[in-house]
Amino acid sequence: MGYIGAVTEMLKIAVPNKGSLAEDASAMLRAAGYRQRWDAKDLVLTDEANSIEFYYLRPRDIAVYVGEGTLDVGITGRDMLLDSAAQAEEILSLGFGGTRFRFARPVGSDIDTGGLSGARVATSYPGLVRAYLDARGMSARLIRLDGAVESAIRLGVADVIADVVETGSTLKKAGLEIFGEVILESEAILVRRRGVELTSDAEQLVRRLSGVIVARDYVVVDFDVPQEHVEQTSALAPGLEGPTVSPLAKPGWFAVRTMVPRKGHQALMDALWLAGARAILVTQVSSARL
Repeated sequence: MGYIGAVTEMLKIAVPNKGSLAEDASAMLRAAGYRQRWDAKDLVLTDEANSIEFYYLRPRDIAVYVGEGTLDVGITGRDMLLDSAAQAEEILSLGFGGTRFRFARPVGSDIDTGGLSGARVATSYPGLVRAYLDARGMSARLIRLDGAVESAIRLGVADVIADVVETGSTLKKAGLEIFGEVILESEAILVRRRGVELTSDAEQLVRRLSGVIVARDYVVVDFDVPQEHVEQTSALAPGLEGPTVSPLAKPGWFAVRTMVPRKGHQALMDALWLAGARAILVTQVSSARL
């Protein structure tokens, strides 16, 4: 165990200790080659091999710690960063924890985004909503709630709400409907203190996490193909800088290896087969550097 004010040369990284981001954040860090806690009660974990200390904190507090320079970098949500108004900035989107922030009103209400001035808006993200309204010249009264925002209208403390919307089923049960444009598209992000250059260890962290993101988006495809179909199949699966093409022991046949987007790779296999490729194999990628 340590404490956040400890003097150390290790890179200090904040990780969500609970909530929707916690499990995926730790899984991504493990995939990037870093130790992670197995006991949810641990507040600090030291990864000696990588010269890193991980601090497990409330997701809403992470941007504040990083913005104050207490910790070097941290994983939090884009919505939480913007709501905090901390002196921190996004340096990498991590591709998980995606949510949309929307306005909702009672079903049948005629309130729209053009008529929010003077309205009571209940939200758990007052900083985020205030910035949205100020940017559009609207002045509404914000009612800050820590949870169960969808009950605010029924209980008479708000006219509309602004909240994270996933499926919208919770809003429907509360007799509410979404209206207006998306306030914010949020996801998990890596943040640093605004204007501070990354150390070499922090840059390595970014490279590793970027490699995990690439690995989740791509697969490696291998196939055999006769010489007369090499050009056609290579055009179907060109890879990043072009496929690797090697002659096989069987005269007139070649082995092709290429990296392609994970999405749609089944359809690509079908197309390659029809174009003359055989022995088509798809391999998952655990990490990459591009």
